[in-house]
Amino acid sequence: MLLLVAFTVFLPAQIHSQSKATIIRKRIVIVRSGKFAKDFPDRKRATISYPFVTGLRDRVVLGKVRSLLSVGNVFQTSFREYRENNWLDEFDYIVNYNANNILDVTFTQSGMAAYPDSQARTISIDLRTGNVITAKNIFAVRTLAELARLVDAKLQADIAQVILAAKGDRQLTEASSIVEALEEVKFEVKDLDDFSINKDGVTFLYEVGFPHVHRAFEPGGHYLFSYSELRPFISPDGPLGQFVK
Repeated sequence: MLLLVAFTVFLPAQIHSQSKATIIRKRIVIVRSGKFAKDFPDRKRATISYPFVTGLRDRVVLGKVRSLLSVGNVFQTSFREYRENNWLDEFDYIVNYNANNILDVTFTQSGMAAYPDSQARTISIDLRTGNVITAKNIFAVRTLAELARLVDAKLQADIAQVILAAKGDRQLTEASSIVEALEEVKFEVKDLDDFSINKDGVTFLYEVGFPHVHRAFEPGGHYLFSYSELRPFISPDGPLGQFVK
């Protein structure tokens, strides 16, 4: 099995500033051979694109950031496992935010087993420390329960629309079980750690996890709150305090 490697460099406007990172896009092409490649010629290749970070003066922080964004860390699958497992079609990423000492990256992977499948994971990093940003880092702890209730209100409104669609689908034989499952869904404090940060605010992410055949009946799962909406919850000393001063 061959690997082809290419990379592109995206330079920030001010490399000397540590408030943002330099992201080098690296790309590896897995070329499959043998019986699998013969039987499935359209899946002979898979691509892995990942961010290689430079531009941070603190070497300890840089090492931590690189480790967090390494391919093996994202979905707990190594390069070797991706090469040996024929499931993967594409592994990619997008940078949602890279400024003000915050780096936010969403990774996706897609492939084919019995059905097409995909996963996504967003990682937010404090570039001052190299640590993952959690809800307790950016929001006042005493406000987390109320914040979770506000996110849940958006989720429940989303679910209500999905339930209407499920009940109205005459060809859906499992509508009742889907509705029952959705009625049990609730956004809780423990779910607040799954979010994405960008210039507009914080988007809370929620995935029900239905099997592939019912994936169309999952709620959207992306709930954006602007910084002005989040002002009562944001810790002034945390990474987001700069946006509400």
